[in-house]
Amino acid sequence: MVLTRHKFTADEYEVISASGIFKEDDHIELIDGEIIEMSPIGIRHMSCVNRLTNILKRKVGETAIVSVQNPIRLGAHSEPEPDIVLLRPKENFYADAYPTLHDIFLVIEVADTSAAYDREVKLPMYAEAGIIEVWLVNLNDEAIEVCREPRNGFYEQRQVMRHGETLSLLSLTLTMEMKEILG
Repeated sequence: MVLTRHKFTADEYEVISASGIFKEDDHIELIDGEIIEMSPIGIRHMSCVNRLTNILKRKVGETAIVSVQNPIRLGAHSEPEPDIVLLRPKENFYADAYPTLHDIFLVIEVADTSAAYDREVKLPMYAEAGIIEVWLVNLNDEAIEVCREPRNGFYEQRQVMRHGETLSLLSLTLTMEMKEILG
């Protein structure tokens, strides 16, 4: 017997989600047509996301929307929920549709237990979608992997930043010290 998997579209996923099958606090996302249950968020992860959110809100002001653990639409079969996304300002704060590629300045994933998954699954998906810049905050290594120049499912430019170094965002005038992010 041959088993066939059904890949959900993002539209189907939204209908399923709206039906109440999943609870609001279920930590899931749609990746390449499959509904993936994500690992629970630990204290270090939560603290880093909170710290980054505060820093980014202060630094970007009205030039971007800081979206925290909310969906973005990447093509017909993926609707991931990155830890933080810097979005182009929109008067209605995306009340009419999830942000897409053209709305995104930066995606940030924070990883303690999920670094391998983020690196092997999510980064290629972001590159394939054409997201120009992704930061992977690796809490275990106390480093940030800055990924730029997406081409054919991978980032041609990858730089590992450590304590004492300064990060700069390509699409906005924004710099951050590593110690601000990692504490």
